[in-house]
Amino acid sequence: MRVYNFTIAILSLAILMTACGKDKKKAPVKKVEMVFKKEGSLTLLKATGDTIKQLEIEIADNEYERQTGLMYRKNMREDRGMLFVFKDEQPRSFYMKNTKIPLDIIYIAADHTVVNIAKNTNPQDESSVPSNGPAQYVLEVNAGMSERWGIEAGDKILFTRD
Repeated sequence: MRVYNFTIAILSLAILMTACGKDKKKAPVKKVEMVFKKEGSLTLLKATGDTIKQLEIEIADNEYERQTGLMYRKNMREDRGMLFVFKDEQPRSFYMKNTKIPLDIIYIAADHTVVNIAKNTNPQDESSVPSNGPAQYVLEVNAGMSERWGIEAGDKILFTRD
């Protein structure tokens, strides 16, 4: 009986090793280009209420969308951005892993006031880019836009979903 069990074990192992070693043809991975999908509009306002800029936005309001963000994008028009919406206000931290375009990261409090701006973040950088205080929203725009538009802490945003 022992010899029989040993023989069955050896044969099973041989079959398993042969099956695992076969070169199977793998289907090519289909690459999908990430494209902008307008999901809302956002207005940047000076603290005085004057309009700075209006943007078309994508909205990242679930875990998957917030984790993916603008990763793998090759470019973004100047009048567009991505708004990350969280359920609560707390200190936030973003990074640029798999993000190919330099960005300005604008941290925004629950009352829609700009907390701080991380300007000209480096593509592909995995370093933490923290907010200077609690934020419930984060707006990503092309690097240099916050400077060009004159956005600063204390300014406001208004946004609507399509």
